[in-house]
This record gives sequence, C-alpha cells and structure tokens, in this order.
Amino acid sequence: MALGRRRRDQQEMWVATTELPKSPGHIFYRKLNQLLAEAGFDKIVETLCQDHYARHQGRPGIPPGVYFRMLLVGYFEGITSQRGIAWRCADSLSLREFLGLPVTEESPDHSSLTRIRNRLPLDVHTKVFEFVLQVAAEKKLIHGKTVAVDATTLEANAAMKSIVRRDTGEDWKEYLKRLMQEEGLISKDDDPTDEELRRFDKKREDKKVSNEEWVSDTDAESRITKMKDGTTHLAYKAENVVDVDTDLILAAEVYKADRGDCDTMIDSVMQAQTHLNEAKVDAQIEEVAADKGYHSAPNLELADALDLRTYIPEPKLKSDRRWTDKPPAYERVVNNNRRRMRRAKGRDLQRTRSELVERTFAHMCETGGARRCWLRGLEKIKKRWLIHAAARNLGLILRKLFGMGTARALQGEGGFALHLQITWFTVLSHIWRSQRPNSTYSEYTRTAGWLALVG
Repeated sequence: MALGRRRRDQQEMWVATTELPKSPGHIFYRKLNQLLAEAGFDKIVETLCQDHYARHQGRPGIPPGVYFRMLLVGYFEGITSQRGIAWRCADSLSLREFLGLPVTEESPDHSSLTRIRNRLPLDVHTKVFEFVLQVAAEKKLIHGKTVAVDATTLEANAAMKSIVRRDTGEDWKEYLKRLMQEEGLISKDDDPTDEELRRFDKKREDKKVSNEEWVSDTDAESRITKMKDGTTHLAYKAENVVDVDTDLILAAEVYKADRGDCDTMIDSVMQAQTHLNEAKVDAQIEEVAADKGYHSAPNLELADALDLRTYIPEPKLKSDRRWTDKPPAYERVVNNNRRRMRRAKGRDLQRTRSELVERTFAHMCETGGARRCWLRGLEKIKKRWLIHAAARNLGLILRKLFGMGTARALQGEGGFALHLQITWFTVLSHIWRSQRPNSTYSEYTRTAGWLALVG
C-alpha cells in the first residue's frame, strides 16, 4: 500500500450529496430512536408545542423533537453546557443521524436551544418527562408503591463575589470598606487595596454570610449554601423521588437551596404521584423512605395525614423527647415511624434507598454533567433537570430492554460481542414482526430476545 499524503490543492466546488461520507450510526442512538418512534415521540411533542408557535406566519423553526433530543445527548455524552451540546452534535455524523438532520442542513447552535427553551414553558418539559414515565409503564417497569427521597446541591451559575447586601446594595468590597471606616482604620477618602481588604477580612470575627442579608446580583434565586465537598457556593437544591422496585425517577424537583428537607419532602412525593396520574399509571404511593435529615414530627404527621407510611431513621438527640408541649399526634407518628424502622423491612429499605437515590445523582450530576448549572433562574434549571431525569429514565428502559443504558456502554469489555448480539436481536425482531404483524412490541421483543440468547 502506498503512503497517503494530505492534499493541499483546492477542493471541488460542487459535491453530490450521494458522494458525501455517511456514518454507520451508533447502535445505542439507533435503539433510542426506535424506542421513541414506537411511542410516537415526535408527534406528541409537536402537539404539545403547537400552541407556542405562530400558525400561519413566519418560517418553520427547529422541530421540538430535535430540541429535546439534543438535551438527551447532553446527558448521554456527559456535556454540561448547551454550547458543548451544539458543538458535539455539529461534529458527529452519528448524532446528526440521531437528530434526523439531512447532510445539507446545519445543526442548531446553542442560541437556538436558548430561544426554544425560553419559548416553551415548564409545563411542556413536564409533559415530556411524564411521556417517558408512560413509556416505562407500558414496558411494565413502574410499580410506584414504595419510593425513596433524597436531595443534593447544584452549583449555580453565579460567583460568591457577585453577592450584594439586600438592605444597602453594597458589594463585598464596599461592605468591608465601610466596616474598616466604622472601626477607624481608614478615613472616608481612603481607598484600601484588595490585599488590605483581604487581610482585614481574615482577622475580623463573625464572618457568617446569611441569605437574609445577602443576594446574588446575577442570579437572585440562588442561595448561599455548603456544597457536598464542604465548600460554600451559590447553589440550588435538587430532590429526586425514586421508585424503589425499578430505580426509575418519578419526580425531579429543584428548589431554592435554603429550603430544608422536611419542608420539601411531601411536595416532591405529591409531585411524583401527580406525574404517575398524568402518565396514566395505575399506582398509588404508599411508603416513603428517606434519611435522617427528613425526620421531624410535623413532617411525619403530614405524611400520616396523607396515608403515607414513612421509613425515616431518627437523628441522635442529647436528651429524650418531650411531648407535653406538642400536639398528641406528634408522639404517635414518631413512635409509629420508630417501630417501622426497627423492623427488618425498615433496615432493608434504608440500604436500598441509599444505593438507588445516590445512583441517580451519580448518573445525572457526575457522568451526566449536571452538577454545575450553566443557566440562571429556578424555572430554567427545572426545565433542564427534568429532561436530564427523563434521559436517565430512558437509559434505564433501554438497559432493561436491550442490555445497555448509555452510549458509552459499548466501549467497555465485551462491547463488540454486545454489538453482535443486539444486531442479531434486531434481525430476529423484524423477522418475528413480519410473520406476526398483529403482535405487540413487547411480545416480539421478548421472543426475539430469547432467540438471540439461544443463537
């Protein structure tokens, strides 16, 4: 074979589309497109978004199915920002095939994603999340009786140096300068350097920064909080409700970071029940498992009033509880929860909860790239977090059906063998469907799966 050399001459001006290179496609994204097509994803989202576009004027915009698919790519590829998602989709032929873009059309850029996100309300993103739950219910992957709840922190797209005083509007430097003037260290006409301000700030006492006194100038809805690694940042609080039996996310909520766990648990569980009802899933949440941060008598009493059995461990107290100055129902619900936690079922639920819910955060925040928010505002972050959770559920559905849950699953050991098995599975599925056209999707996938394993 002769040595190939890079050509520096001028390329051809006109090239036929039939001569352009074509990608063989990624097996994972082909399976994902097949799953979405079986459920009628594009038609459903176009119907949901129709009221938010002009009917008889203007040029056609980017199809909603392309917008939501690009957000799914952000999860499966672990890309944190919209700019990175747009670059990745523009560079990959297999992703262009997943988006359904012809070779003569450019992929949407990050500004197009921003405009579509601002155009579509939160309710549309919620309906897409419920659509994925409905697909999971059709595959018999939702039980919905016992759920686990936990929360994590998401770093906001705002720096601590951007905070200002709520009462005076001073930034941090102006605030330190005023304190130095009040202590008589400088006069009003002096202008201390940054080094002098840092030295003064390091020596002074009572340096706590509260959300009641300070607010971010760039993202007013973010809150000052301590992150999981111990650092202090402006952040939001994300809370997931997970089906213990199937590991599916039933609700993915985002709150302001200063809201306590006991204040948000019931709201998240009720939102999960709403999602199940909207997705036409015949399931009723009856049991809730959470960690000791969710334990409080008012929270347990509210759960009991809603017919929810709680499995929440008690935090260690320095002294025994006093019930003389509290409502009688508080003592009853705390004792009932304590009795349930002493059973073997309560201990098993705690082990399962800590595994499943933390796994969802590991998938969404670490490998999915959602720990750092690149958007500002609670509603915008809720939209992105919901679609991120929907992508995680889609990956779980694909793993249950085809044995792989991410696009990177084929890169590990045995990836080639898995690729051959899935290809053989696809061939047998089409043969079965052609022979029995009236059979359902689950019937022929189950039969073809057994044939592929035998083969």
